[in-house]
Amino acid sequence: MPDATQTRDSASSTGPLLDIRNLRIEATVYPPDEPPHDITIVEDVSLQLEKGKVLGLIGESGAGKSTIGLSAMAYGRGGVRITGGEVLVNGRDIRQLNPRGLRHLRGREVCYVAQSAAAAFNPAHRLMDQVVEATLKHGLASRAEAEERARELFGKLGLPDPDNIGQRYPHQVSGGQLQRVMTAMALCSEPDLIVFDEPTTALDVTTQIDVLAAIKDAIRDTGVGALYITHDLAVVAQVSDEIMVLRHGKLVEQGETRQIIEQPQEEYTRQLVSVRKIDHEEKSSGGKAILAAKSITAAYGSSTSDVLKEVSLEVRPGETLAVVGESGSGKSTLARVITGLLPPRRGSIEFDGRKLSKGLEGRSRDDLRELQMIYQMADVAMNPRHTVATIIGRPLEFYFGIRGRERDERVAELLDKIEMGEGFADRYPAELSGGQKQRVCIARALAADPKVIICDEVTSALDPLVAHGILDLLLQLQEEKQVSYLFITHDLATVKAIADSIAVMYQGRLVRYGPKSEVLSPPFDDYTQLLLSSVPEMEVGWLEKAISSRRMESAGN
Repeated sequence: MPDATQTRDSASSTGPLLDIRNLRIEATVYPPDEPPHDITIVEDVSLQLEKGKVLGLIGESGAGKSTIGLSAMAYGRGGVRITGGEVLVNGRDIRQLNPRGLRHLRGREVCYVAQSAAAAFNPAHRLMDQVVEATLKHGLASRAEAEERARELFGKLGLPDPDNIGQRYPHQVSGGQLQRVMTAMALCSEPDLIVFDEPTTALDVTTQIDVLAAIKDAIRDTGVGALYITHDLAVVAQVSDEIMVLRHGKLVEQGETRQIIEQPQEEYTRQLVSVRKIDHEEKSSGGKAILAAKSITAAYGSSTSDVLKEVSLEVRPGETLAVVGESGSGKSTLARVITGLLPPRRGSIEFDGRKLSKGLEGRSRDDLRELQMIYQMADVAMNPRHTVATIIGRPLEFYFGIRGRERDERVAELLDKIEMGEGFADRYPAELSGGQKQRVCIARALAADPKVIICDEVTSALDPLVAHGILDLLLQLQEEKQVSYLFITHDLATVKAIADSIAVMYQGRLVRYGPKSEVLSPPFDDYTQLLLSSVPEMEVGWLEKAISSRRMESAGN
């Protein structure tokens, strides 16, 4: 097997930069009480990418996007293996490379930008040391030259203080800044191909737009080719020349970005395009508030810095209040105060006409039952050793003393209500999809027969189509049971889909609050205007218009 010390300069340059032919990828699964067997993750997928172009890979979780992206480095994670087809980079099949050849390829010709920069960086090393590491390992430049290149990239990517930010540690920069530093790390060795794996999914919309613009500018300025992996069609439309739509490891549709956005040919693609166009008609009961936070000020521990500052808002019966804002604005802290997990320094919480104890230990069982919470990460919100029936049945036992056959019947009813069915009762969380796990968490909350449910970013980790299903379910349950929602999110598209009223938070304060029709209508305060203008639209060229508009506003100020 060749060691492929042959460089990109001596490789063929007449064909495409990346040429994947009839790719097949498999993995072995080990189900309980069954013999191990192989499953196909990617089946007969082919693509070509020219240098200087961007190909977007889009599809729901499990579609094979990241697996295909990693195949461009001849890599399969978690026991995944390439079992068929060819992967040609600069004209040679990298599947034939030996370990030395693969080490030569990775970080030199092909680089990877992970979804979570925070998890990808070593917290014990300064940023600059990590950014230049691959460049130095491959002998592509001296340390002085590599650091100068890194500082140039920091400037191009819009990072603050580009001459000195490299001396910081990962925890000393924001999530958006760290994501841009990772892009600089990928570009520093001047590769031919970069694989961007959901690089903005975990970011707030205000940060996302800056990172998207920085990535697009860097690709244009360096001429690098890129695979851009995401489940958000509106995002990939801003950076890609072509889009490949995947589902269940197979190609659904491929074409130029404008054609995919404006004239999709396949039903699945049409669903992806239309899912963001949902709008919920605002309603108002006009009744007395069932939940009211009054002048809440809160901080963590003995800190003198308040995370919440004089926050007051109300939730009315059968309505949804969306609390929106970027990370660090105080949204989840407010939820912790309302649920009693974080006693406030000042202020009070009133619920259904009574004042709640500031701390959880002082609340009655009815207080706990009537105010439920659904968490963002369903994976960590359920005991992996408990079955679905046990998870949903626990509130029935705890609050109502329902056991035995009556409990099983009630669990079956709740499973029907969340459109899963009693066949899921004996499954464990690991046997469920992301959307199914979140539905089980909804059923668990409903089992307590609550009056108010706090939903903390319950759709942010889900694919658009799955998230749409969860939002539809929540609205349907609200109609049936007149339950109220306090819906915490940073996604304005979700707000439009579910909210009756909106509270916009920034740096621990309410900056805008009222019915949805008023909050989303001009004139806007500066921060709300920034939020609304940062939500990607399903339109080719939207990013350039948004950045231009932002610069004009900054110049005007």
